[in-house]
Amino acid sequence: MRFMVMVKPGAEPEVPGFQPSAEELTEMAAFNDRLFKEGRIVLAEGLTSSAEGVRVVFEGDAEPKVIDGPFAETKELVAGFWVLNGESLEEVTELMKQAPNPEAKGGVLEIRPISE
Repeated sequence: MRFMVMVKPGAEPEVPGFQPSAEELTEMAAFNDRLFKEGRIVLAEGLTSSAEGVRVVFEGDAEPKVIDGPFAETKELVAGFWVLNGESLEEVTELMKQAPNPEAKGGVLEIRPISE
């Protein structure tokens, strides 16, 4: 099975010029290397600040609206993601509990099976 793991950030990634520390990047690189060696990673990427993005909002039959970032509600954002191979949701959950958290301990990982 494949799973999408979405990194929901704390407030820091939305601060202009925010960068994880060298130590945090090293920890995440080591974790990703482990996942790669185990054959779990299908894809893993970090995303830029919401200031560099847009939302397309659909409301009934009206013309879709384009809203430029940044977006105020950080709880609605995704800072990065993994697409992982795993046997079960429980297995991937236990694995991701070991992930380093470069979002200053204020982030959340949302894990969902990918519809096959």
